[in-house]
Amino acid sequence: MKKGFIYLILVLLALPLRGQIASVSGPDSYLKLKVNLKAGIPYYSVEYKGKVFLEDSPLGLVTNIGDFSTGLTFVESKAKPVEYSYTQDRIKRSQNHYKANELICTFTNKDGKKIDILFRISNNDIAFKYQLPPYGETACCVIEREATGFDFPQQTTTFLTPQSTPMIGWKRTKPSYEEEYVPDEPIGTPSKYGYGYTFPGLFHIGDEGWVLVSETGVSSLYCGSRLSEGTKDGLYTLSFPDPKENNGIGTATAGLALPGETPWRTLTVGDNLKPIVETTIPFDVVEPLYEPSKAYKFGRGTWSWIMWQDNSINFDDQIKYIDLAAALNWEFVLVDNWWDTNIGRERIPELVKYANAKGVDVCLWYNSNGYWSDAPQGPKQCMSNSVARNKEMKWLQSVGVKGLKVDFFGGDKQETMKLYEDILVDANEYGLTIIFHGCTLPRGWERMYPNYVGSEAVLASENLIFTQHANDNEAYNACLHPFIRNTVGIMEFGPVLLNKRHNRTNDGGTTRVTTDIFQLATAILFQSPVQMFALAPNNLTDVPAFEIDFMRNVPTTWDDICFIDGYPGKYCILARRHQDKWYVAGINAQKEAITLNVNLPMFAGQKVTQYVDDKKREPKMNEISIKANGEVQLVIQPEGGVVLTH
Repeated sequence: MKKGFIYLILVLLALPLRGQIASVSGPDSYLKLKVNLKAGIPYYSVEYKGKVFLEDSPLGLVTNIGDFSTGLTFVESKAKPVEYSYTQDRIKRSQNHYKANELICTFTNKDGKKIDILFRISNNDIAFKYQLPPYGETACCVIEREATGFDFPQQTTTFLTPQSTPMIGWKRTKPSYEEEYVPDEPIGTPSKYGYGYTFPGLFHIGDEGWVLVSETGVSSLYCGSRLSEGTKDGLYTLSFPDPKENNGIGTATAGLALPGETPWRTLTVGDNLKPIVETTIPFDVVEPLYEPSKAYKFGRGTWSWIMWQDNSINFDDQIKYIDLAAALNWEFVLVDNWWDTNIGRERIPELVKYANAKGVDVCLWYNSNGYWSDAPQGPKQCMSNSVARNKEMKWLQSVGVKGLKVDFFGGDKQETMKLYEDILVDANEYGLTIIFHGCTLPRGWERMYPNYVGSEAVLASENLIFTQHANDNEAYNACLHPFIRNTVGIMEFGPVLLNKRHNRTNDGGTTRVTTDIFQLATAILFQSPVQMFALAPNNLTDVPAFEIDFMRNVPTTWDDICFIDGYPGKYCILARRHQDKWYVAGINAQKEAITLNVNLPMFAGQKVTQYVDDKKREPKMNEISIKANGEVQLVIQPEGGVVLTH
């Protein structure tokens, strides 16, 4: 036995003498979780380096076969180390080593029914879930609510995005997980709609550090959850979907076969932002649910709709965007809504054949809806049931389509999670990748579903076309995503808009306020293995050639990540590695230039290519030398960017 494990057992044996049920620490002992029982209610608390990051926070479930949140009796606790490695090709780091200590606390309720709470704690991450056995002949139950809570210290401020009212917005398509974040709000501030907050949530514990709260491992076996409205005392609890989601169809509770378990609730904790940005906990504690039917391809794509909009969904304009993809050496073209009527199913094989001859694969857009929104775009009702879906996917495979983008989901009910899973599983049978749009947050899906390659679930690039407000706030939002939304899962954003004006002829519509280099930097900052970029054919000749060369070579899959510096909503500098090549990208959301002295060990003593804005915010490319110790001074212009690579 290792000394650390023996020490852990000794601590667990000694703790009840101090009135505490159990305690477990991460391998480096900085992160510590304590479990206790007060008047029959289980609680947990979290410390990091001896400072409180989460005060006593409630645990438990209420089900239709018993209450497991009050009146509990502690039975026993068991602890063991957990360690394994895995390879994952679609997340921020390809080679991952997970090392944690596991603690299982067993309780019985007032009826003598057992519940286990399983915790895993690594150096900066906590994951926990509930496990229920069969109870005699009872082999199923309904989880009516969770008591699970997160009670933050009073000095905490929040970076949260609100859950929207169900069935509002354009054609009754919300919640579409595209609401705006509010930075550094006091705990307990009411949300915009009164429906709580969408995962993930970032919490700033004053001078002590940061906590990121989310969940992972949500499949067809449970509903998706969110955070409740917070109290003035700092308590946020887990909330289930609202009954009105998905047009009121389907239960808002979760059903479990027994034995059964909930998804994992996760916390990432650090005294700085590096553990938040670099965490892999959404993937560490889940497993693949099925084998891939083929080796799936990832990469870059063109997308006419983002700049040319609905009128571009015709055969001739799609040829132009296939040619653009070929000129950029990109892998895909995405044909968006209305292709079934504006191009016609009978011409899709011809379009695919033309694209394939140019070395480009075709992806097609679909409307998810059956009964849960009024979104009119076609193709409709091809993805909403298994009969139509299998017929459609068989045809797609036969004509050579490689991927689908499925849009307009309307909630987080278990029934909706089953639809996500059914689409993915069926698509795998036909060798198709899936991107979700107008959708919920992915929750460990990159590891669970091998043909899953993207989700929007963010105020994405299409909003830059729709409103000037989105452009005016583009830099601010972009400086949030690496710390919150994109750190827990793929973010299919559609970045890099090089038109100055957001219309077909680059002379009207909304106006971009960020620089060209800012846009290039987002190709690195925003992580998604299949990314449909927003370049237009005119960009081949109306922007500097070095920008196009950069976009020709930018990867979308990564082998490593290194957070350099930043603050949510203000600025961010992040490094990513593809094979043996590092890229460092920085953006500045502020109205003044910033000068930063940073350490880039991956470039120590090397000459690197720098893409940067000059004082007039015009794009430049030059070569600079990095000191032997890796130090370099970077100047990032207001709403501008910088990219370094070797």
